[in-house]
Amino acid sequence: MYPFAIETKGLKKSFGKQVVLDGVDLSVPSGSIYALLGPNGAGKTTLINILSTLTAADAGEARIAGYNVFAEKTKVKSSISLTGQFAAVDEMLTGEENMRMICRLSGLSPAESKARTAELLKQFELEAAGKKRVKSYSGGMRRRLDLAVSLVVDRPVLFLDEPTTGLDTISRQTLWKIILRLKERGVTVFLTTQYLEEADQLADKISVIDGGRIVATGTAAELKARFGEEVIELRDRNEALLRTVATSGTIADVRQALSELAPLLPPDARVSLRKPSMDDVFLALTSQPRLEESIS
Repeated sequence: MYPFAIETKGLKKSFGKQVVLDGVDLSVPSGSIYALLGPNGAGKTTLINILSTLTAADAGEARIAGYNVFAEKTKVKSSISLTGQFAAVDEMLTGEENMRMICRLSGLSPAESKARTAELLKQFELEAAGKKRVKSYSGGMRRRLDLAVSLVVDRPVLFLDEPTTGLDTISRQTLWKIILRLKERGVTVFLTTQYLEEADQLADKISVIDGGRIVATGTAAELKARFGEEVIELRDRNEALLRTVATSGTIADVRQALSELAPLLPPDARVSLRKPSMDDVFLALTSQPRLEESIS
């Protein structure tokens, strides 16, 4: 097994005058869950499309499981599975029929297709719904079926492009458990997400992308530590957030921050301390409007 399942160096992509990727460097360890976190338009989906051979890069290098993405496309395709942002199953077929169809298209025999379908429906907790038409499925069930379909053939690398978009909390957490089980089997999972908690809960390592560039990489704990040791939250009497300020957590630093903010805040503002969150990291590192700049 290669030490890095995914490697990119200086990857660039533009659409007309719009620069989408501007020199992306990544190294994703084999057998890990790696999250790419960023706002809409940051280049997340474009990067996955390039790595899965769906889109050509303008410049740079990329390897999947040791294979050159641009020169060895067939080998790359045989090394990856991909689940996009939207369910790609046929809603007029049952879950079982969708699975068997993909199994047969993947080259499995009728007997192998039947066995693999039963195995995956059980693994993704869809046994009871297997004979129901997909149009009757909930959003969470469709996403589980979509993920199951992408895993008909075992591949070492799985790309998940915003896999839990639009799902409720319970469905999202169910999918998280399945993703963690895939890691236990040795699958390298590369996921893009806008859900900060998702990256925090799942990823061994996180890269934050903004404006086509990687602006930070590290574990969730490392990224939070970059923001500060303690965060001051100031709220009004109705508990509406007025400001958040990163501090070192020392009495001197907290006192100084409050002293500087006092003239800008109502006299009845309430103060609390908490540990940094991925929300703080995201807002601090990207071009999204920052909480520190909002005050009422």
